[in-house]
Amino acid sequence: MKKSVQFISFLFCMLIFTVACSNNENADSSSNKKEQLSNTTKYVELTISAAASLKNAMEVIQRTYQEEHPDTTLTFNFGSSGALQQQISQGAPVDLFFSAAEEKFDYLVEEGLINEEDGIDLLGNSLVLVIPKNESSINSFEDLTKSEIDSISIGTYETVPAGKYAKEALEKMGIWEEIESKIVFAKDVRQVLSYVETGNVDAGLVYKTDALNSDKVEIVASADPAFHSPIIYPIGIIKNTKHYEEAKKFYEYLQSDHALKVFEEYGFTIK
Repeated sequence: MKKSVQFISFLFCMLIFTVACSNNENADSSSNKKEQLSNTTKYVELTISAAASLKNAMEVIQRTYQEEHPDTTLTFNFGSSGALQQQISQGAPVDLFFSAAEEKFDYLVEEGLINEEDGIDLLGNSLVLVIPKNESSINSFEDLTKSEIDSISIGTYETVPAGKYAKEALEKMGIWEEIESKIVFAKDVRQVLSYVETGNVDAGLVYKTDALNSDKVEIVASADPAFHSPIIYPIGIIKNTKHYEEAKKFYEYLQSDHALKVFEEYGFTIK
């Protein structure tokens, strides 16, 4: 009887050992399969520093591109072109730079951070004067000189291309000195738009693309393109990117008919 109990105990232990081994083999097999799948798919995150005025259009393109390229995640850093250029110059980890000014872009080319063959002038834009919706005190640039108008916003012209263009245009019109004391500077063109939308300023100078995407402002005048530097949006691949091939694919996608159509829908012109 004692031997029978010992034999049954032995069989029970062997059964537990066999099941445990089988589970371990299945787990190892599952782990190996996952590892093999992971090894065959390369997931990449691209960082794109882009002018604030590109935000709406780029978010549409982001969704479409990631649907077509599930192995690539696009992360955007939107801001003034001058601030973004300075970040890149100081070593910020960026894969592509989409500027609202040739000057800021060319600076990185001169620094050797973007190869000329990896850059292109892609888009154009225009500068407009906007006021809060349903206001009627301003109908032209000349109206900015009225005594009752006490606040006009533009981007900080040292770092914000739209601010630089605005200052150039106002100087060319001969009204800059007269209204300079009324100027409220903003960190980027989107902040200018926000100031106008909320009624914190009487008027602002922004890109046409930003004005068209707001139902809280009204365009009352467009600046003569001859009065300021050409508004050109160049894009380029940062030379020290760790993901050159993936960056090149997105760079080329932005030049595709689909992407250009999106930009046109948001008011940009194609160069």
